[in-house]
Amino acid sequence: MRKFWLMAMAVMALTVGAQEVICHRGYWDTEGSAQNSIRSLVKADSIGAWGSEFDVWMTADGVLVVNHDASYQGVTIETAKWKQLKDMRLKNGEPLPTLDQMLECGKRLTTRLIVEMKPHKNKEQEKEAARRIVKMVKDKGLEDRVEYITFSYAGMKNLKEMAPLGTPVYYLNGELSPAQLAEIDMAGIDYSIKVMREHPQWIDEAHSLGMKVNVWTVNSDRDMEWCINYGVDFITTNAPERLQQKLAP
Repeated sequence: MRKFWLMAMAVMALTVGAQEVICHRGYWDTEGSAQNSIRSLVKADSIGAWGSEFDVWMTADGVLVVNHDASYQGVTIETAKWKQLKDMRLKNGEPLPTLDQMLECGKRLTTRLIVEMKPHKNKEQEKEAARRIVKMVKDKGLEDRVEYITFSYAGMKNLKEMAPLGTPVYYLNGELSPAQLAEIDMAGIDYSIKVMREHPQWIDEAHSLGMKVNVWTVNSDRDMEWCINYGVDFITTNAPERLQQKLAP
């Protein structure tokens, strides 16, 4: 029993205090920024955030567009053509960005790029979106700075198959245990704070399998402290500077 306790304490010592901050949809809750904007990516980098997450859809004519919801200003992205979207503006006045623009900006920064491929209703279109995303990342020379996340089980498998060996791919949906994801060689678990509070044992299980743990979207002080105390690896938040203050030595 003492040996087990000492091993558990050693694992905790390696994890607690080593958490990294990921900005949810970039650092958007600040002056001049907007969710999933170029500005939000630049701002995330400016505060030294480990990573910045953004969401990607593919239009009917094959353009990869950065936006969280399935539609923007009443236009459904996956069934629209780019000409229907290209003149739309974000709340901060920026044009609705493409993945190409986001990655071009990312090339000038150091923060890691957390690319969330959204679940498309048309699964063949989703598979093509995965192929185009991975190819664009390669063409931009960013393969070593990009990680992929998705709510789509099929999309997760497509990204894993298409991306270079060892590229971190995470599943967001929350119903699979770390052991189940380890069987298909996923990098770790990337689940909501609600799911993780219901299954806190998954943190140790994932770590014992050599997997990483991210929790989203962690905004309250109470949830931040819970994640810190449980030693998760990454914390995705809309309040990155407040979280950074809590993680500071």
